Order: sequence, then C-alpha cells, then structure tokens
Amino acid sequence: MEKSNTGSKTIFIFFLFLPIYLIAQNVSIDQNHSPLSKVAVDDDSKFTTVGNIGVTISNFGTIGDGFVEQMPVDQPSCEYPKGSGIEHLFVGGLWVGAIIPSGIHVSTGAFNTPRLGGGGSINFEFTSSADLSDRVMERSSIPEDKFFSIDAISHQDFIADFTDTNTIVPGTSIQIPYHYPLGLGIHLETYAWNYPFADAFIIFNYSISNIWDDTLRDVYVGLWSDLVVRNTNITPPRVGSPFYLHAGVGYVDNDSMKLVYCYDYNGDPGFTDSYVAVAFLGADPVAGDPNYQGDVFHNWWLFSGGDSDEDRAPSDEGSRYQRMTESITDSYFDAAIFQKPGNRMSLITTGPFASIPPDSSINVVFAFVCAKKAGINPSTVDDKRAKQNLIENNWWAYRAYHGEDSNRNGILDYAETDSTEDINGNGKLDRYILPTPPMPPYLKAIPGNSKVTLLWDSRSEESIDLITKSSDFEGYRVYRSFIGADQSTSGITTDMGLVGEFDNKDGLFYDTGLDSIYMSEPIIEYIETESGEIDTIVFRYKLEIDNLHNGWQYAFSVTAFDSGDVKLRLGSLESSKLQNLTIVSPGTPDQPVDEKSKIGVYPNPYRANALWDGSFERERKLFFYNLPSNCEVRIYSIAGDLVDKFIHHGMDYHGQDIKWYEQFSFGNTVFPGGEHAWDLVSRYDQAIATGLYIFTVKDINTGNIFKGKFLVIK
Repeated sequence: MEKSNTGSKTIFIFFLFLPIYLIAQNVSIDQNHSPLSKVAVDDDSKFTTVGNIGVTISNFGTIGDGFVEQMPVDQPSCEYPKGSGIEHLFVGGLWVGAIIPSGIHVSTGAFNTPRLGGGGSINFEFTSSADLSDRVMERSSIPEDKFFSIDAISHQDFIADFTDTNTIVPGTSIQIPYHYPLGLGIHLETYAWNYPFADAFIIFNYSISNIWDDTLRDVYVGLWSDLVVRNTNITPPRVGSPFYLHAGVGYVDNDSMKLVYCYDYNGDPGFTDSYVAVAFLGADPVAGDPNYQGDVFHNWWLFSGGDSDEDRAPSDEGSRYQRMTESITDSYFDAAIFQKPGNRMSLITTGPFASIPPDSSINVVFAFVCAKKAGINPSTVDDKRAKQNLIENNWWAYRAYHGEDSNRNGILDYAETDSTEDINGNGKLDRYILPTPPMPPYLKAIPGNSKVTLLWDSRSEESIDLITKSSDFEGYRVYRSFIGADQSTSGITTDMGLVGEFDNKDGLFYDTGLDSIYMSEPIIEYIETESGEIDTIVFRYKLEIDNLHNGWQYAFSVTAFDSGDVKLRLGSLESSKLQNLTIVSPGTPDQPVDEKSKIGVYPNPYRANALWDGSFERERKLFFYNLPSNCEVRIYSIAGDLVDKFIHHGMDYHGQDIKWYEQFSFGNTVFPGGEHAWDLVSRYDQAIATGLYIFTVKDINTGNIFKGKFLVIK
C-alpha cells in the first residue's frame, strides 16, 4: 500500500516556491555570487495550441505546469482532448547521466515536485542562459500564422535553450542544492501538428552538447515524468492525494515502438477514458560511437516511496544513474505494478552513448502521445484492445520522426526511383515529414434566428500533397456539435457529427458534386490577419444549417479531404476539424428600439437548474434578445431597486462578461448581434432571489427606451 502523500507534497511545494517568491518580491541579493550578472529569464508562459494536446513548455528543462494556476490563464499540463479539462501530466523533465573524472553525475530537469521559474530548487538543475536571455521562441509552418517562418518544422514549433552549468541561479545568490554540473548545453525544439492523424502527439527534439572540457562517458538520456490522468473538472488537482493515487502504468517495448504509458485506473471512471505515453523515437550518437545500439529502459517508483527498493525514489546520483541503465524487472512489474493503482513516477531512458567529447553533441528525440481508450471495458482494463488508439497515434509519431526514411533503416534507399524516400530530391533523408491533407478552407459562421449560415473559400482545391506531389483534392465535410456538448466531460469538439459531405464527381466516394453549395456570385471580404496584414477572402461555398436552438452553443467546422494514393498505401487524408473550428450561438439579430420592438428575455420564466446552466450559481445564464447593436440594459427589482446593468455592443460581444462562457467556451463564441447573456448576479456580486424583475433597454444610437419584465423561479 502506498502511503498518503498529501502532507509531504504540500510542505515540499511551500519550501520549493519560497525562493521564487523572494525573487518576485525583489529581495536584495549579491550579484557577485553569480557567474553571470544578468538575471536568467525563466520562461514557462508558452503552451501548445494547435492539434489536440495542450502542454506547457519551459526553457529550464521542465514540461507541464505542475497544476499551478498561472496568470493570465491556468495553463494546460498535457490536456487532451483540448478543452476537456482532462490533464495527463503533473510535471516532467529531461535527465542526463554520465561519468566524468569526478565520478557519476545526473543532471535532472525535474524530480517528484513542480517548479515554475526562479530556480534554486533541489533536483531542478537546468537554468536558462542569462547571456542569451533565452525565452521560449515560437514559429509556424502555417502561412497565415503570425509566427510563420520558412524554417518551421511543424504547425507549431517551440524552441528553447538551457544549461546545467550553473550551481547558482544566474543573476542571484540562490544555490541550486546538491548540483554537480556535467557541462551540458541543451537545445530543445518541440513540434506539433493539427492534422487529425497527427494531432495527438508532440515531439521533443533534444540536442545535447558538451560545452566543457571533460569528455562525458557512458551517457544515458531520459525523460522523467509524473504522469497522472484525471479530469480536473470532476476532481480539482489541488485537493491532495485523492487526485494522484489512481494512476495505472505500463510499457510497450518491441521492434516498432518503445514507450511508457499511464491511464486512470479507478479515479474518475467514465470521465477520463484516455492514455498518455512518453515514447522514445530515436537518437543520433556522436559519429563513430561503437556502443550505442538504441537500447531503451523503463522504470517507475512511488512518489512517497514504498516497502521495496523498486518502489523507492532513487535518492542520490549513483542510484539515479543506475535506474537509467536498466529496466525494472518483468517479474516485479507483473506482480506489483501492472494494473495496480498508485502515484508512480515514470522514467524512460536510452543509452549508453560511449562518449560525448568537448564541443560535440548527440540528438535524442521523445514524444508525448495521447489517445482515447478503445472498446467499452471498465477503466481498470488495460489490454491490447484498449491500447489500440494509443498504438495508432504512436505509429504516426514514429512516422513523423522517420520522415522520408520509410523503412527506418537510416539509409537513403533507391533515391532516384522510389518516391517514398528523398521526396524533396535533396539527396538526403529528412525527418519530420508527414503526408499532407488539403489545407482547410477559411470558414465564416453567421448565426441567425434558429440557424447558422456557413461560408467558406476554395483555397483547399489548390493544395499539393507533399508526399505524392499531386493536387488530389476530393471534397469537403461539414461537422457540428450538438446540444449540451460544451458541458460534456470531453469538451465541445470531441463528438462533433458529420452533417454534410460534398465531393467531386470522379468515381470516388459519393460523387455528390459541389454544385449544391457553390455560389455563382462569390462573397468577398477583407480581414486583418494575425500578422496585421489585410487578406482578401473570396467565399465560394454556402451551407445553411437550420432547426437550431437559440442561446445554445454549437461548434462548426469544414474540412477538406483528398483522394489518397494506392501506390504509396496512403488512405484519404482529411484536414483538421480544429483549425477553422468556430463556436456559434444562434439567436436574433440586432435591431433599433422603436414602437415595433419585441425585446425580451428567455427563458421566461427562468427556472433554476436549467439544462443549459452549469453546476454552480455563477454558471447560470438567461438571454436578452432583439437588442439594438449598442444599448444599455438595466435590471430592477419590483420595488424599483437597481439590481444590475451592462452595456451591449453586438459587434464585440462574445459572452466574455459572465463565468459560464469562461467555463464552457474558448472565449470567442460568435453571437448574432441582438443577444446578450446575463448570469443572474447583482451588481453587488450576489445571486438574485426568486421574483419578478423589470428591465429597460436604452438604444444608445437613438436614445429610445424599451421596458419589459421577466420572472425568476428558484
């Protein structure tokens, strides 16, 4: 049995963050104690936003945010699916172990507790370089992205540099406890894509350099991670040990893939049906290395320790290095770990690299991979069927890593005749190349009264597949979510249904043609891109979705798909539903106040605990409809007391002034212009009582006033 870890974790975190607090408060320190006079810039403000995983990246060797609330947003810690609240990682970090003249040493990026900036914490031994002011940099291969760069590898790259060479946090007098540097310079690049077949993994590409004078020998490299799969909307992560003690873990080690994984064994049954894995993708040793064979090792231990040596955390550098060099025995795994819930730390390592001489480097690549559990078995079941999606997503991560090397032998085969290798014709194997579906169209969703009109352009039809070199556009698919999906445990984007498919008449798929949605007279709009440039959008297609319910949120997406390629064994590929995802709330358009106005409130009467409300008082809402585009709404009690007031600007309104849309939306819901939600909370921050209420609407443009009433029943 694992001991409760609530107290020890809480106390440790308090002392862990004390030096960070002192830095934040500008406590006076002696700069002469630091080898660098400039304070290191620890940056953990970046997190992935493309694809379906959200994970925080730092420039000091850690991954994830330790479930610590940050401003201005609470950042994701391997959240999957995106928007679901299901987190898969407490914190993780890079480990490098080696032998140098002074003995065995292991530099650890993270170990058993979180750290967010500031430094000086035990076992958090990488720091950003004050010389370079190394913030995490971003770039994107998507042309319209504000971070677009021709050097980008994926749809969202993050680049960070850090080092283990400091024993004092640069620019401070804060000691990094018990740290003996190896002399490492680390360059990290992470890659994420939004393709539906590649949106469930993030690649971590580490270049590890020896920047000191001693040769590093018998080097092992690993990722340590505190994997935990829980739904933070069901069980908040800051409530102590119940959050952590329900993880089941395992591993896959065969010729095609090597990984450790975690799932929720019995913590939030029915609300966390997913896996997370840390996979080793590959490595490049120093040229001529006779030792490195690509061996991979897996280990676990309990956060708070246990009765056996295997369950106790390695407490010194020698024992950590030993853990990096061998796997836990299968007999112990089968008897004490497999399908046994606990708060287990995971470690996956590769090595040995014979040596890294001064001014030399090695490359080691891992991936964080998530997947939905397959089948309908209970959460406690971890069999081959349950891991089917995890294996598929890992396969795509490996395919991304190997790129042009289709047979994974590290050799450019048949460069002149085989189109599956040397695709770009540069005479060498390139990694991180994936088959490409057509680019998604630019989508605009226009909410109306009980309907939504979708407009999109035709740019998808000009796409060229990177692998086949052909223009193989086939058609469009239209998806929408359904009532209440925004409040589901998996989020509004997870279970979107196909409501329309339109493809070329060429003997493939349904041959519906595109004529039914094509507009003979296009609609042209000019928009400002994220980079500040003006772009011209020519909408060629139109589809109206009706029989919708006003006031409910719906997510819409239009994807483009291709015909596939039999020769290359490529099935039809489809663009991501997430890239042009638009959340819309149907309702009434804006209209001026006059004698014909029919401004009102729905539902009226409002009854507490309505289906579209959240679970708490501040997650309630009702709607004012048929509002003018610019108006002031005042709400009074029957006695004439002012309860609340707000200004409505239809063009800029996204529900941003009430908690419901903060909790169940992405903050960009499109409203029709004549509707505004109110949370039934008074201007004195108190929930209103049952009763009849009077409201007035003043049209700011004309000065006309409308009066109405509504009833609240609790």
